[in-house]
Amino acid sequence: MNVVFPPDGWAVYLVFTGAIMGGAAALAGQALAANWRPAWQMVAYGLLLATADRFLVFALFGGDLVSPAGFLADAVLIEAIGLCAWRFTRARRMVTQYPWLFERAGPFGWRSRRD
Repeated sequence: MNVVFPPDGWAVYLVFTGAIMGGAAALAGQALAANWRPAWQMVAYGLLLATADRFLVFALFGGDLVSPAGFLADAVLIEAIGLCAWRFTRARRMVTQYPWLFERAGPFGWRSRRD
């Protein structure tokens, strides 16, 4: 069996999965972090988004509906985007809500203030 990555083609993977479903994952990650929800909820929502992505790729572009490799590729990208957005928003929220305690330590982190 010849396995090609991504299974449904680069255009579908980058434009639909990356931009559209990745944008939805980024918005979900931001919303969860802004409401102080834990990261495991983003993992659950990411799996739901990957399932919806698999169905929409099947319905719109004729991809395989039941494709473990396709689902895994979609889930990895969607989860990565969602968790990065969650962590970025959480770091920004910690620094803006508690400026007397924390300062930024890169785009995804914070540290105790050194005053």
